[in-house]
Amino acid sequence: MTEKLSAAARDAMLGSLFENGWVMVEDRDAIAKSYTFPGFIDAISWMMRAAIWAEKWNHHPEWFNVYNRVDVVLTTHDVGGLSALDAKLARKFDTL
Repeated sequence: MTEKLSAAARDAMLGSLFENGWVMVEDRDAIAKSYTFPGFIDAISWMMRAAIWAEKWNHHPEWFNVYNRVDVVLTTHDVGGLSALDAKLARKFDTL
């Protein structure tokens, strides 16, 4: 079962993500990052690769695309905040 991260667990688990451009979302227990690509096809191609992992892990992002930019927000709605799944998906997104 997925559990909401405690403050200590959040700091330990998300620290390296913050160093890699992820930020806390103001007024939410969520993290966000904007990815920029050379063009629209690159952005959509990345979203398709990301979607495969999101579906595989049954953990789906909130995201928004305009031309070469993809804005991503991760939170675990089932627990009302951040969980280990958010950190796992964020790390995967960064490798794509």
